Amino acid sequence: MTATHPLQQVLQHLHAGRWNAAHDLVQQDGSLLGAWLHGILHLQEGDLEDAENWYDRAARHFRSRGTLAEEIAALEAALAASSAPAAAPSASTPPHI
Repeated sequence: MTATHPLQQVLQHLHAGRWNAAHDLVQQDGSLLGAWLHGILHLQEGDLEDAENWYDRAARHFRSRGTLAEEIAALEAALAASSAPAAAPSASTPPHI
C-alpha cells in the first residue's frame, strides 16, 4: 500500500467540485504546501485577496503564478515529490567522509 500525502484528500475534493469540504480540510494543515493549496482554493473561488494572503504564507509569488490549472498541476507535482521516499545511495557511490 502506498502512502499518500494528507493534502491529496483536499485535492480530491477540489477536483470533485466540493469546495467547502476541501476548504475545511486544508485549514487543518499548517505546512507551506497546505498554505499554497489554501491559496489555490481561494483562487478557484475568485477571492483574489484571500488567495494572495495564502500565497504569501506559502512563500509563493501570487502575481507571477500560473493559471489555475497550472497551479494545481504544480502543486500535485510538489506533493508527489514530497511523498516520494528518499533515494538510497547506490552501491557505486562512495560514502561521504
